[in-house]
Amino acid sequence: MTLHIPFDNSYARLPQGFFAPQRPTPVKAPSLIAFNAPLAAELGITGTDDPRLAALFAGTALPEGATPIAQLYAGHQFGNFNPQLGDGRAVLLGEVVDTNGIRRDIQLKGSGPTPFARRGDGRAWLGPVLREYVVSEAMHALGVPTTRALAATRTGEEVIRDRPLPGAVLTRVASSHIRVGTFQVFAARRDYDTLQTLFDYTQGRHYPEAHTPADMLAEVCDRQTRLVAHWMSLGFIHGVMNTDNCTLSGETIDYGPCAFLDAYHPDKRFSSIDRFGRYAYAAQADIILWNMAQLATALVPLTDDQDKAVTAFTEIIHAAADTLRAEWTRRFAAKLGISEPAPEDAQLIGDLLMLMQNGASDFTNTFRALVDGTARDQIADRDAFDAWHARWQERITDEPEPQALMARSNPAIIPRNHRIEEMIAASVQGDDDLFHRLGAALANPYESAPEFADLRTAPTRDQEVTATFCGT
Repeated sequence: MTLHIPFDNSYARLPQGFFAPQRPTPVKAPSLIAFNAPLAAELGITGTDDPRLAALFAGTALPEGATPIAQLYAGHQFGNFNPQLGDGRAVLLGEVVDTNGIRRDIQLKGSGPTPFARRGDGRAWLGPVLREYVVSEAMHALGVPTTRALAATRTGEEVIRDRPLPGAVLTRVASSHIRVGTFQVFAARRDYDTLQTLFDYTQGRHYPEAHTPADMLAEVCDRQTRLVAHWMSLGFIHGVMNTDNCTLSGETIDYGPCAFLDAYHPDKRFSSIDRFGRYAYAAQADIILWNMAQLATALVPLTDDQDKAVTAFTEIIHAAADTLRAEWTRRFAAKLGISEPAPEDAQLIGDLLMLMQNGASDFTNTFRALVDGTARDQIADRDAFDAWHARWQERITDEPEPQALMARSNPAIIPRNHRIEEMIAASVQGDDDLFHRLGAALANPYESAPEFADLRTAPTRDQEVTATFCGT
C-alpha cells in the first residue's frame, strides 16, 4: 500500500520571503530505525506498510503532496543577535490537519544543506537523532507540550564531526515551527508588511481569540512560562534556550544538548556550549522572560501607539513572571501532595530542595521516594529531613488524596543522561536494543515497572555525564 500523508501546506502558501524552496538531499542507503505508528495514525497517515518508508523519511523520495521548504528566522544565540539563521539542515515537508483537528508540521531534520546552512553539511549524525526521538517522546509521555518524533532513519552515509559518524534523519512533528526568531527576522529588517502577515498567520493558526499583538503576547507568555515551570518540576534542562528555539505554539523544541538533573543543584548545566551557565537549570525561569521580552520588542512595530505598547507589553512580561512563580509553586506543591498551595508552601518546597542540594540527592528518585515512603534514604542529613518531614506531614493532613497526587506528579523514570549515552554508543555499533527498551520504559513514566528498575537508578560516579553536545 502506498504511503499517504494528507498534506495541506499553508505555510508554503505564504510569500516566498518566509522560506526557500528546498528538496531534501537523497542518501545512499536509508534504513528505518523506528517509526511511530500511533502518532502516524493520529496524523491521518495511511499506507505505512509502504516498502519505501525508509526512503520517504530519509528524504531520498518525496511523499505525494509535499511542498518542501526551509524556513527563515533569526535569533538571539546566547544573548547575541544573529539577523539571519533559518533551517540549515531541516526541510518542512508540509502540514496535516490531524484527527483532532489540529494543524501540525512534518519536518525532516538532518536532510541536507539548505540556503540557510551557513557552510554546514546539513546533516545529522545518529546520536542527536536518537536523543531527540527518545527524549521528545518521553516528554510527551510526561505530559509536557513538545514536538514529537515520527521516524528515525539511518542514511547509510557517514558525517564528519570530530570523527566519522553514522548519519541519520529525524522526522519531527510540531504544532508549527514558528519561533520568536521568525518574528525577529522581519522586525530587524523593518519589513513591517511581512511582519504583519506573519502575525496574521500565527494568530489564525494558534491564537484565534487574540486579536491584537498585546493579546497574542500575553497568550504566548502564558504558554511559555507554564512550559518552563513544567520543565523545572521534572528536572529538565533544555540547554540552548535561544530565541530561535522558543516556539510561538508553546511547545518544547530542539533537544540538542538537553539533559535531566541527577544530583540536584540549581546551577547545574550540561550543555558544552553553555560555558557561563546562561541556560542552567534555575536560570531557565529568567531566560524565558528575557525571550518573551524579545518577542515583545519584535511586535511593537505592529502597534499604532508604540510608546503605549511598550508600557503595556512591559506589564505583560511582569505578569508573566508572576504566572511562572505561581505555576512553579503549583507543580512543586503537587509533587508534595498539596493540591492547593498556600504562599507559605514555597518555604516548605525550598527547604526540601536545600536538603537535596546539600546532600547531592538525586532529583527524580528523591521526589519519587516521597510516594514510596523511602525519601529519608535519599537525604544525607537525616535529622534535618526528619524535622522537615514532620512539617510536611502536618501540612498534608487535610489533603484528600496526597498519595495519588504525588504518584501522578513524580515520575518513576526519566531519560537518564547516562542511559541515553549508553544507547547512542550501542546504536553506533548497530545495536538498537537499548533504544527500543528505553522507548518502552519511558512510554509509561509514572509506573514503577520492575522490569525497568535498572533504568531508574542514578548514575555511579564513573557513569555520570558531565557534558552534552548539540551534534551540529
